[in-house]
Amino acid sequence: MTIPIKAYAHVRLTVTDIAASRAFYDAVFGLPVAFEVPEGADEETREQLGFLYGGVIYRLGATLLGLRPVADDVFSENRVGLDHLAFTVEGRDVLDDAVGQLEERGIRHSGIKDIGAGYILEFRDPDNIALELFAPKA
Repeated sequence: MTIPIKAYAHVRLTVTDIAASRAFYDAVFGLPVAFEVPEGADEETREQLGFLYGGVIYRLGATLLGLRPVADDVFSENRVGLDHLAFTVEGRDVLDDAVGQLEERGIRHSGIKDIGAGYILEFRDPDNIALELFAPKA
């Protein structure tokens, strides 16, 4: 018998510098914040939101994407754990626009690649975490 899962609830990335990571994710994706410790929060609120570790959790559709600032090393997709994180976009035109946005921000990227089932655009966040945008072919 297997466990009948339905979807991912959330993904949380461990980062080194929350200010740099927030600036990147806010600028690139503009996701709404689901959870963060409010400025000037009292001790009870800080304790209740201790699971954030001083980070942030964004809302991404029906799922969540978190940033947890506790790392003191560097990301490598060749270690056990995360290889990369891919986000689906509506179509190839979104990738074309994304290339321009990444270039405006000075973010290096792979260029758009045709992988048969769709197109991908690869780039990295401030901690070198591999990110990808995927546009399925119509």
